[in-house]
Amino acid sequence: MTPAQRAQLKKALQAMEAQLLGKGSRKVEPNRTDDAEVGGDEDEQPLNEMIQTIASNRNRSDAATLALVRRALEKLASDPDSFGECEECGDEIAPGRLKAMPYAQLCVACQGKKDPRTLPTRKRLTDYV
Repeated sequence: MTPAQRAQLKKALQAMEAQLLGKGSRKVEPNRTDDAEVGGDEDEQPLNEMIQTIASNRNRSDAATLALVRRALEKLASDPDSFGECEECGDEIAPGRLKAMPYAQLCVACQGKKDPRTLPTRKRLTDYV
């Protein structure tokens, strides 16, 4: 990887870090704070809880991505020559993968081995009836 490519990836990582920090955490206030309180639409509470769950999941996802971005920035600063190499096999991570995910730690082959395999649950035509 050339120094120009590393500089470009560093710029992308810093932009991602700024974007993630700028978002802040998402929070949805509950619409009913007291169990004794009754009123409103009965569908409103489950909908609000679902929105809270989605916001919580997004917060966790953003925090995990931010940690990966910061780890990549640290690696870029401490050991720039090994940046862009797969942490499993040592091969170079494809430039397209790094462009899409500059914080990628594994090449496509190693990531594929690490990801869980999901098997189809339906095997016969009669399973759809």
